[in-house]
Amino acid sequence: MFERPASGERAVVVQLDLGQSELEDRLEELKLLVFSAGATVEAVVRGRRASPDPALFAGRGKVEEIDEALRAHGADLVIFNHALSPAQQRNLEKNLQNRVIDRTALILDIFALRAKSHEGKLQVELAQLSHLATRLVRGWTHLERQKGGIGLRGPGETQLETDRRLLDDRVRLLKSRLKKIEKQRHTQRRTRERRDVFSVLLVGYTNAGKSTLFNALTRAGTYAADQLFATLDTTSRRMFAEGQNIVLSDSVGFIRDLPHALVAAFHATLEETACADLLLHVVDSSSESREAQIGAVNRVLDEIGATSVPRIEIWNKTDLTHAAPAVVRGDCDRIERVFLSARTGDGLPLLRAVLGDAAGAFAAKSGGGSFSHGSGTSHFEPRQSGGVALPCDK
Repeated sequence: MFERPASGERAVVVQLDLGQSELEDRLEELKLLVFSAGATVEAVVRGRRASPDPALFAGRGKVEEIDEALRAHGADLVIFNHALSPAQQRNLEKNLQNRVIDRTALILDIFALRAKSHEGKLQVELAQLSHLATRLVRGWTHLERQKGGIGLRGPGETQLETDRRLLDDRVRLLKSRLKKIEKQRHTQRRTRERRDVFSVLLVGYTNAGKSTLFNALTRAGTYAADQLFATLDTTSRRMFAEGQNIVLSDSVGFIRDLPHALVAAFHATLEETACADLLLHVVDSSSESREAQIGAVNRVLDEIGATSVPRIEIWNKTDLTHAAPAVVRGDCDRIERVFLSARTGDGLPLLRAVLGDAAGAFAAKSGGGSFSHGSGTSHFEPRQSGGVALPCDK
């Protein structure tokens, strides 16, 4: 047993090659996560293994190399770009005598920093407690001591058992509060459906420019910065396009290996994605790993049941790629992609025309037009409005 070391802000990051692809992109993403959490990367330790070591994940020799890097750079925190088991984390901290966290804990920490709304704070706390629940044993020596004092001697419960019971009570309370918020959200959604309000949701990889695009379309003034998870809480605003009434919402960004605790805690929020009428999948077109990012977002959308929601890709940041604003159509003149720059405004009129026609088709669905959910792409009866031809079913 040992006392867990205090955390710090000078980090040594560890990236092991376990047969994954795009290792450099993963490492750069981890560095951005570290920066977003308010820490600095002092050194990078790399290695290659066929499989993780059951006890130390990195193996005895690599742990010694990490220890040398800690001393050489005066660092006080080790961050693994992998998911560590509770036993591996405890063993590493015991050997290194420094705080060790994994990718999941780092993302949870950033979410805790970014959450501003009441619901967001509850969701993040629930995710953190779910992650902590498996890491109580042997984390702090006082947790193993039996309570003392008059009336508490004898077969009482240990501090570990008390903390676990208190944690379980807190988790139940958080779930109960989130359940009430989920009912309120469901009521609001039913009200929108009765009013036939066209609902559009921005989704995409973190730092793809969703909040910048949201501000450009709605003038909402939502916080936007060149950081991972710069904004966390979902924001909705009313906008008009081609004379049509639209509710546009900005959602939390996705990332590779999004922690399951977060997906579970944000279930109610993510559920809104599956209930939207149209998804605008914002892509950072300037990123060399954009295809992998698109795949990561699509996997999360599949996981939360949003596969059938109509979807249009918005290739953002054309000011960095020097691509011309354009609307790309596929089979049967179906809109698949819009190229634009949310920062400069180039291409925004094209997107507004697309949204206006989509909202018009939605409003006319009881008449001659139609708007239906298919297999992840947008389906509209062909119309002409503002010079933009909308897609149709084959």
